[in-house]
Order: sequence, then structure tokens, then C-alpha cells
Amino acid sequence: MELSKLLAPGAVKVLSNVTSKKRLFQDLGDIAASVYKLGAAQTVDALQERESLGPTGVGHGVALPHARLDGLDEVVGVFLRLEKPLDFDAVDRLPVDLVFALFAPKDSGVEHLKALALVSRTMRDPETCEKLRANTDPAALHAVLTEAQGRQAA
Repeated sequence: MELSKLLAPGAVKVLSNVTSKKRLFQDLGDIAASVYKLGAAQTVDALQERESLGPTGVGHGVALPHARLDGLDEVVGVFLRLEKPLDFDAVDRLPVDLVFALFAPKDSGVEHLKALALVSRTMRDPETCEKLRANTDPAALHAVLTEAQGRQAA
């Protein structure tokens, strides 16, 4: 599994006006609808449902919201760099500025878990996060994320 296959270049954005988790999920839903042709409302509902089980803020300014959806054939992702960190009820209570959302087919078992593990490993790398925070160009952010996996495999 490769990040370059999970994350379309158009699914990487920098946002400056996110003021709540609800707004963040709406932005994720809009981007998933635009890039992957998913239903925006369905995507937002699925993210909120998953989040109600427990916050997906994993610490160090990173959140990994994820959801399973009908109508998907493969796991896909959306990455957002927030210009203003957002309170996300993260495990370390720090605000979040790096968000990597995953959307998986409703019946995907192991593929969803593999994708989540891959993204988690990538986003735990301090060097990768430093580079992501230093860039505001979506193409550069996409390159940092897809190159990070190559570095980790070496």
C-alpha cells in the first residue's frame, strides 16, 4: 500500500478559516465529494459518527479522522494543513494543524487498517511533520507525504 495511491494530488489543501471540528468535517466532505465523487453529507455524517466513539486527534498536532462509506471501491484520503490550529480533543490536549482523513469501503476490513497504520506511521515522523508545517503549497505537501513513505521504507 502506498500513500501516492491513497491520496490524490487534488485532495491536499491548506485551509485558513476552519474554526470548529464540525466545519473541518464539512470541508473534508466537500473535498472528498469534489475529488472522489463521494456524497458530502454522507461523508460528514460518517466522520461525525466515528468521532463520537472517541476523538481521532492522535497528538503532536495531528488528527486522523476516518470513516467507512458505501459506494467506495478503495481506501482514499484527504490531507489538510490548517493555518490556525484547531482544538480537536486530542489525546495530548494540543490543538491540531495537520489532518489526514481516510475513507474506506463499508466492508473493507484489513485494507482500512493497513491504510490507517501507514498514515499513522507517516504522521508520527517528526521530520515529515516539520516539512508539512513549513510548506503552504498543496503540490509540495503532496510530495512531502508521498516521499515520506519512500524514506521510511529505506
